[in-house]
Amino acid sequence: MEFSSFSSSFIFHFNRFRTIANSFLSQYEPLALLIVPLISLLIAHALRSFLNILHDKGLKATILGFLMTSIKLVPGVKSYIDAEKKKVVEKMQSDGKSKREGWQTELPSTGLGTSILEKMREEKRKDVIWQGKCSGTVYIGGNESEGHFSLINEACSMFAHTNPLHMDVFQSVVRFEAEVVAMTAAFLGSKEKTSGGQICGNMTSGGTESILLAVKSARDYMKSKKGITRPEMIIPESGHSAYDKAAQYFNIKLWRVPVNKSFQADVRATRRHINKNTILIVGSAPGYPHGIIDPIEELGHLASSYGVCFHVDLCLGGFVLPFARELGYHIPPCDFSVQGVSSISVDVHKYGLAPKGTSVVLYRNHEIRKHQFVAVTEWSGGLYVSPTMAGSRPGSLIAGAWAAMMSLGKDGYLRNTKALMEGSKSIQKGIEEIAELFVVGRPDMTIVAFGSDVLDIFEVNDIMSSKGWHLNALQRPNSIHICVTLQLVPAVDDFLKDLKESVETVKKNPGPISGGLAPIYGAAGKMPDRGMVQELLVDFMDGTC
Repeated sequence: MEFSSFSSSFIFHFNRFRTIANSFLSQYEPLALLIVPLISLLIAHALRSFLNILHDKGLKATILGFLMTSIKLVPGVKSYIDAEKKKVVEKMQSDGKSKREGWQTELPSTGLGTSILEKMREEKRKDVIWQGKCSGTVYIGGNESEGHFSLINEACSMFAHTNPLHMDVFQSVVRFEAEVVAMTAAFLGSKEKTSGGQICGNMTSGGTESILLAVKSARDYMKSKKGITRPEMIIPESGHSAYDKAAQYFNIKLWRVPVNKSFQADVRATRRHINKNTILIVGSAPGYPHGIIDPIEELGHLASSYGVCFHVDLCLGGFVLPFARELGYHIPPCDFSVQGVSSISVDVHKYGLAPKGTSVVLYRNHEIRKHQFVAVTEWSGGLYVSPTMAGSRPGSLIAGAWAAMMSLGKDGYLRNTKALMEGSKSIQKGIEEIAELFVVGRPDMTIVAFGSDVLDIFEVNDIMSSKGWHLNALQRPNSIHICVTLQLVPAVDDFLKDLKESVETVKKNPGPISGGLAPIYGAAGKMPDRGMVQELLVDFMDGTC
């Protein structure tokens, strides 16, 4: 009876609404004919935007983003969040602001001449003691480090005035660049039988530029080959942040897929994301966070079968893995010998022991590399062509890289690799013997990442920092890593001793130390609104320069 009454009431009100609507439409029919399609378009656009966000971020992130946006609309909430965010940023910047007091803000009225060198020496003395206590950062070390520094410094000084943009003037550095590229390609597969043409490349300012150029080349190559105008690329969660930068710079949709249980790129997850707009998939050898090599051969097969480009990030491993393989370590193929690899990035300024600001980007053939270049024909300044992101480039760094490679030779890199691999294995073994810690995955090279199920690993990191160590904090899972360099090889025992002591200190006195970064890393890891974490990072960077 109640349902029947409700049904009759609903029908009555619906008919009444329909009568009013028809009356309105009959009176304002021309206006309705204009408004209805516009409203339909607006609804369709809003729905499409929502579905795009849902597709890009997933249901959980979309709902969370909607909730956070809604919460911020509540009076007073946004101002409270902004105030709290400001406190965190100020805490992060506090040390830097005090250091900037007294910095030069305008030219001296009278030039200081050569006396400025003493002022520079003064400033250099303020740098932290990095010798033997830095993860990565400075890769030159060992007994020969002083002589090697002197060698590359003299090489750089000799060619400080040069610029390979002017190929007709500075033919020496043009040759040096070509030889650095050729020598690097030689131990990354160019001497073997590779299909697809002659391996070629250029020197760049670092791994990030090498990656950016490889992504840009893949985008334009796939546009010319397949007509792709809405490009997408797929990288593992462990892939370097340079790919995010490339995606923003070159307007490419980026898919980050989870890693598998071994912390390697998940081939199945990668395959699921490949579609008609995919231009590029990515693998690392090894990945920066955990020092683990992705399944390059499987990814190469995947790239070949779908006809997409495949970039291998060898920035860290390029001057170690080929030599480690030759020394008998089990290193899976990860260079141009793998079918499907279209480009490789490798840093000479890491384990190549060249001056900072030197990397190489390599391509399987000239057809792909041509899409890296920018040629301008309609400029009043004349005809212009440039191979890399920079126009003018420091020939001094190219000369320094060439000098480093030629002076060390193959025997030098083999000797260094043996020391690095042995040092890394010793650190891994030492960490595994500390009951409160676990090693993340099975490291393949010179990076060992470790976390804890019973301690706050970021508090351990803060204690290590107070002992002079400079390690790298990671997330997913929360952990820290050490990147073993020639500087660190003689300090392995000191590192393990200090790590054991730091673990004991945190066990006895849990809680963040004053001035440490553990609270910030901990808060960032628990913060569900990743957009807010992004804002914190941008605000921090904005205040440091």
